[in-house]
Amino acid sequence: MAISIDTVYQKVLALANKEQRGYITPQEFNLFADQAQKEIFEQYFYDLNQFKRVPGNSSGYADMVKILEEKISLFEIYDKAYSVVGNYGRINLNEHHDVYRLTMVRALYSGQAFRKAEQIQLSELNAIGDSPLTRWSKQRPVYTRYSTTGDFPDRIAVYPYPESGNNVYVSYIKFPQKPNWNYQMVQDTPFFLNDDNSQDFELHPSEESELVYRVLALAGISIEKPSLVQAAMTVESMKVQQEK
Repeated sequence: MAISIDTVYQKVLALANKEQRGYITPQEFNLFADQAQKEIFEQYFYDLNQFKRVPGNSSGYADMVKILEEKISLFEIYDKAYSVVGNYGRINLNEHHDVYRLTMVRALYSGQAFRKAEQIQLSELNAIGDSPLTRWSKQRPVYTRYSTTGDFPDRIAVYPYPESGNNVYVSYIKFPQKPNWNYQMVQDTPFFLNDDNSQDFELHPSEESELVYRVLALAGISIEKPSLVQAAMTVESMKVQQEK
């Protein structure tokens, strides 16, 4: 369901070159493409929060909450196993470098079934652990997420500590991979290489026109071409009218 990086680039070039508005190099495009994808991805979560506050639609095709959840689902990772580091229930999330938001943590203790861990804030750790009424147990584990120094700064700690070597299973939403239009120069002209070094956009296919508009807008700002920004706004306006 990926969006072709080459298709987006060719559309951007076609719009940018119309009436001599300027040329966008592959290096510039790759920078703008990465920024555009990040902006669209981040916006999903703000929009989802907003639309959840209004009544839904009985039709699945018109329910914006369902539409946004479908787009986000492309980035959901379920039950990825992490090994406990040391004797203090620590998990290095940076092992995979793509964790955006945690959605569920499950702990496995010897002789027991998986237990879903509840997230608590680091500031609550002592208060919860010192109270007999709220203290964690193997039937009701908790975890906290924190940052530290070193090679793996993004960590979680599970309480009570799972035994070293046991896996903790983490579900999360991952970052989209950085898009890349890989190319080879032939007589001063870049030609697209559809190889392992090229990376398509990972967004939902419906975001293709949004990507084109955002890349155009970023390019217009960067090279001080107001006409490019105007072209981008025109594309966006057409998209908004289509969604009404």
